[in-house]
Amino acid sequence: MYKAFFNLTRNPFELTPDPSFLFPTKRHNEALAALYYGVRRHKGFVVVTGEVGTGKTLLLRCLLQLLKQSKDVAYAYIFNSLLSPTEFLQYILADFGLPVSGKNKSELLFDLSQFLIARGSKKLTTVLIVDEAHHLSTEILEEVRLLTNLETAEDKLLQIALVGQPELDEKLDSVGLRQLKQRIALRARLDSLDEIETKGYIERRLRIAGASSEMNTLFSSQTLAAIYHHSRGFPRLINTICENALISAYARESRTVTPDIIEDVAKELRLDVVHSPETETDGHNEIDVQRAISALLDLYSASESDAMPPEARSSERK
Repeated sequence: MYKAFFNLTRNPFELTPDPSFLFPTKRHNEALAALYYGVRRHKGFVVVTGEVGTGKTLLLRCLLQLLKQSKDVAYAYIFNSLLSPTEFLQYILADFGLPVSGKNKSELLFDLSQFLIARGSKKLTTVLIVDEAHHLSTEILEEVRLLTNLETAEDKLLQIALVGQPELDEKLDSVGLRQLKQRIALRARLDSLDEIETKGYIERRLRIAGASSEMNTLFSSQTLAAIYHHSRGFPRLINTICENALISAYARESRTVTPDIIEDVAKELRLDVVHSPETETDGHNEIDVQRAISALLDLYSASESDAMPPEARSSERK
């Protein structure tokens, strides 16, 4: 709607995690390096955590693109972790292309172990990637631990990457999962952007979307400061604020997004609302926790091309 008005070739602030919009930060480079190194070096178990909105899913999209470039890697990608132990195994086997219909848990485990042994004998890499892993039950996390027992004298047959919110750290720190925690080879933590990174993030997305060198007139330094204040450096919130701000500026026929537009957008999005525990109802305290929002941009190669072609945005599995 506003692209022609602002001379843009594409929408710069889509909420969908899009690897073509890459903005490398040290923290995200380290997290991606931990995931990729853990998989390729057969370390067995890697954990990445971060608050809502710190770019975990985009990090996985970048990892999957890297893995697709390797002919010796097969992966199962689970993004719905609210499963029973048997459903969890069924999902894994189905993603690896193995039949699951009518099989019980024992048969599923046997088929998976045979699959992993066959691939391991050929020096092939097999990966299980779980997004939203903080939702995994203790029972399933114990199943994950048992899967790490599938190994040879030299190697882990299944590489496992768990990615989730800080609640995952809390679960792994529990006494009941101490055996699983001891098997973690690599860990990384994602954070929100600082003010300088927020500015660079916005400018990079505008540049990739076709903005001219005059883009500083579109978002002034005061406007960028207001965006950071209300977004707290969470990329999805940055995207939401900027998207709404561009629409508002377009409606006003203004070529500049002013700080007052950001303030209006923040009010409409209720970003100034501070949530606190509500009064007790029927003996229960209800806490309305609204953490910022999600989706960051990450990096997955040393070469940082300013604008990856749309074809590179593919995130579907092979």
